Amino acid sequence: MASQEQTLWGIHAPKGEGADNLFYDKNLIAIGWAKVGDLAALPDREALKAKVAECYPDKKAGAIPVDAGTLYRFAQEMQEGDVVVHHSRREHLIYLGKVTGPYRHMPDLSNRYPNVRSVKWLGKHPRTRFSQGALYEIGSAMALFQVKNYADEFVAALEGKAPAEPADDDETVSLVAEEIEQTTQDFVLKRLAQELKGHGLESFVGHLLQIMGYQTRVSPEGPDGGIDILAHKDELGFEPPIIKVQVKSTEGSIGDPAVSALYGKVGEGEFGLLVNLGRFTKQAENFARSKSNLRLIDGAELVSLILRHYEQLDSRYKGLIPLKHVYVPQAVEEPEE
Repeated sequence: MASQEQTLWGIHAPKGEGADNLFYDKNLIAIGWAKVGDLAALPDREALKAKVAECYPDKKAGAIPVDAGTLYRFAQEMQEGDVVVHHSRREHLIYLGKVTGPYRHMPDLSNRYPNVRSVKWLGKHPRTRFSQGALYEIGSAMALFQVKNYADEFVAALEGKAPAEPADDDETVSLVAEEIEQTTQDFVLKRLAQELKGHGLESFVGHLLQIMGYQTRVSPEGPDGGIDILAHKDELGFEPPIIKVQVKSTEGSIGDPAVSALYGKVGEGEFGLLVNLGRFTKQAENFARSKSNLRLIDGAELVSLILRHYEQLDSRYKGLIPLKHVYVPQAVEEPEE
């Protein structure tokens, strides 16, 4: 690993034409937030938060401390001699350099990205030189971030050392795939929790069940007697099995009482289905396993169903949960002896 004195920063070039030129031709790194002005006049995080909120009144409250933290790290925490890691969009190479100067405010150089630091670029390397884990770490969505988990790989490249392992033996592939899957799951659940509370989520689950081949009747908004959706295979809803569905937007765990209450409304020849954005307690899961006509779907399984049937979703739901189909590396498991 890198020594404690060695700090590595990942940075993303500003988007747009000439962004890489700004970095490499001028031997510097730069970030935006031009409306904030000279960061040297705002020496602490609280002052930066206030200024960001003042300059960008439409920005969400949760984004303000994140932006202020980025500006503080760039102007105050970054030091001469720190290592900079940057992925060139133009060349698809990883550039490594060292900070050679203090923070400067230079609006004449770039009116969009006036906050700069001088950098001496020391080398550029193909992406294939690094593990998937290292590439994923520097793929952070933040403009500026500290590289910690895979810092040793970039330091080794800076020192001219050979990669530790060939790409075929890259054990970080599975870790990256899991992280991407978890990020997608978190995003989908967050969007559902924020945008489809209560009856909206019931309508969404009803729509998902329709895609899966069921006829559904979603209870109107208001008291529903504990049954949010009736699902069945035939158009009239006479032929069994009849599925009584309850939908919960709880982000925590649901216990045995709620599961038992639903099961109490399930008659002979009927089935019960409880869908929750969060999880279920062990007691609730054990109760459901003891009943052949009762099924629980937690947030993780709900996301799996959404991803499986995503292309068939109504456009309004696709707009609510915008996703792009990508291929994720899959680690090859060694056969057991």
